[in-house]
Amino acid sequence: MPPSQITQSGKLSAEDRARNMRTLRSVLPYLWPADHPWVKKRVLIAMVLLVMAKVISVATPVLYKGAVDSLAGTARDEGLLLPLGAVALTVAYGLARLGSVAFGELRDAVFVRVAQRALRQLALETFRHIHALSMRYHITRKTGGLSRIIERGVKGVEFLLRFMLFSVGPLILELTLVTILFAVLFDWRYAAVVVVTIWAYVAFTFKVTEWRVAIRRKMNDADTAANQKAIDSLLNFETVKYFGAETREAERYDASMAGYEKAAVKTGQSLAFLNFGQTLIITAGLVAVMVMAALEVKSGKLTVGDFVMVQAYMIQITMPLGFLGTVYREIRQALVDMGEMFDLLHQPAEIEDKPGAPALTVTGGEVCFDAVKFAYHPDRPILKGISLTVAAGQRVALVGPSGSGKSTIGRLLFRFYDVTGGAIRIDGQDLRDVTQQSLHDAIGVVPQDTVLFNDTIRYNIAYGRADATEAEIVAAAKAAKIHDFVMSLPEGYDTAVGERGLKLSGGEKQRVGIARTLLKNPPILLLDEATSALDTQTERDIQDSLNAMGEGRTVITIAHRLSTIADADRIVVLEKGEIVEEGTHEALLAHGGRYAAMWARQSAEDGETEASAA
Repeated sequence: MPPSQITQSGKLSAEDRARNMRTLRSVLPYLWPADHPWVKKRVLIAMVLLVMAKVISVATPVLYKGAVDSLAGTARDEGLLLPLGAVALTVAYGLARLGSVAFGELRDAVFVRVAQRALRQLALETFRHIHALSMRYHITRKTGGLSRIIERGVKGVEFLLRFMLFSVGPLILELTLVTILFAVLFDWRYAAVVVVTIWAYVAFTFKVTEWRVAIRRKMNDADTAANQKAIDSLLNFETVKYFGAETREAERYDASMAGYEKAAVKTGQSLAFLNFGQTLIITAGLVAVMVMAALEVKSGKLTVGDFVMVQAYMIQITMPLGFLGTVYREIRQALVDMGEMFDLLHQPAEIEDKPGAPALTVTGGEVCFDAVKFAYHPDRPILKGISLTVAAGQRVALVGPSGSGKSTIGRLLFRFYDVTGGAIRIDGQDLRDVTQQSLHDAIGVVPQDTVLFNDTIRYNIAYGRADATEAEIVAAAKAAKIHDFVMSLPEGYDTAVGERGLKLSGGEKQRVGIARTLLKNPPILLLDEATSALDTQTERDIQDSLNAMGEGRTVITIAHRLSTIADADRIVVLEKGEIVEEGTHEALLAHGGRYAAMWARQSAEDGETEASAA
């Protein structure tokens, strides 16, 4: 997000102006899409209705003047107006006002479908783009702030579509017509006063508003920071409770809200200054024109109806001008909010499919790591040329101390990141040459901590395959040994699991995760420390389900507890991003190397734990 680009003089910098123009160009295709002629037709119809509404609105005071002159007995030769009489002119005046409003509402009714379609498309495109962004991007952003940017951006687009097209445009048209009428019906002095009043009003409004936008930006930043802290704290509700940190969290939130309060106070005070200045300028212009008209009425050059018409026109332009300050301020803010969202939308995806990339074809499920190198940061290499082949249907376990690169291998296999050296292949196909969708379809992942959607158990299991039948969902639950537990619940498969699945125990969540992976039925399984967060008995039960799930599939297990992978076909020991040992459990123990030392240490720890429990 770029910093504020408003100069100290209150003017927009060239960079900010260019950013605003880019934002407007980004919105235009949603209003004038090349592939949807009906949208263009609706926009054109709305524009015609807009012009008709303003023409009728500008003509309305003329009817009002005719009625006043007719009643005052000062009517002159007004063409068609004179024969109508005061009553008829009054009725016509009322119909004209009604017609102006009717055409305006009809315009909104025609355009609303265009606006809502644009909002829906933009929101969908942004949502898809966020999911297309890399893991690297998401782990460096805060979810609360990201959601706030999207929310404000979509609202900004809605405001821009609604007000820039149907408030600023009509206002400019109305002011132009009134100025022309003043010059034609009266003389150039009236038009000059109107032009000077409008110029002074607009200049003052824009100048003060630019100053206020800088304050509003700070208020937005404080609002975003407070929202981030609130969401982060609520997502970590249990951790807050564990450490008795409710007061600490409240103080952090209040500190952010204090910044918001300070900026909000400045915003309110500057708004009062803006409103007073606008009223002063408008009132001065109104009084000037009214005094001129009053003098000419006294001299007999104008009628009472002319005086009333001048007042009506000035009041008519005063109301939308008063609204201009709010509209301009909100448009500027909308452009800021939209700019942040379009910056997000234009954020390039780090991992992209090659043009015309084919789908991955899994013939057996062989996974080959060929001299793979990777670093999250160039100065900190994680993998240093790992070469490893997992044959189709083989079970291979990756073990090693924290920071050795185990989980990184899993992320690279799923292509959350691309390798910085070497290649990863499945059945001879480089992962970078196939579509990500087909790759993700071919791999099932059971992570250490299964995170569930705040929905029902049925929904979470069915997430493995959207078109799964009820019978298939139940079969997957039975295979994961969770069906009996689900049926013991009052609401069965319709039981809500709560935020992130917190209503279920760790073992129950893992079984739901296993069930949805079984339902997905992938040829390759990645078990990323799937049982390390569970107690010993639950771990053994879950391990039986995992072993059953791995039958007939290529399985790569990232393990911390060595007892869970002792029966693997091959065990690979990693250390500092390199393979230091590999072989079967028995061969590695006989070798007496690093694996044997890790096994001895864990066995001793397990023995102590069992002794303590006894």
